Amino acid sequence: MFDVSLTELMVIGVVALIVIGPERLPRVARTVGHLLGRAQRYVNDVKSDIQREIELDELRKFKSEMEDAAQGVQQSLHQTRASLEEPVQQFRAELDEVAREAGGKPPAVGAGDAAPADAAHTIAPPPAADDSADPNLKLDLEPGPAPSGPVQPAPAARAPEPARAADKPVTSSGTPT
Repeated sequence: MFDVSLTELMVIGVVALIVIGPERLPRVARTVGHLLGRAQRYVNDVKSDIQREIELDELRKFKSEMEDAAQGVQQSLHQTRASLEEPVQQFRAELDEVAREAGGKPPAVGAGDAAPADAAHTIAPPPAADDSADPNLKLDLEPGPAPSGPVQPAPAARAPEPARAADKPVTSSGTPT
């Protein structure tokens, strides 16, 4: 803070001894030491406050830069989403057009929703050779509703149950035939 050499301090000490006197010099030196200590602490406090303000200002600038970067990333994501949705909408329109040309109805899929791949159409199995006379069997190619749960296979046709032993006629020996 001050550039004081050893010789200058000795001159100041000798002058103080002559002016103040030997009885009061220790008390004055103690008071001067306390005042210099307070001044030094005050200067250090001011320096640390200035340093904190500088750091806070740097943090504010950093926060502002990060917010700007976050907004830039968010805008980029929105632009990417919009650019990806456009081809999807065109593809849906083409699919609807193909479905209309094929005589079917376009699937009722809302914007942003995708129909499950296995629920696009329901197809019944072709009739067996001995069931060809059954009018209830038909091939359904119309779009059907999406299944709400796991798809379970249709129950298989049951074979006739074998006759129970109590239903069979009993021979004279007591065994069923």
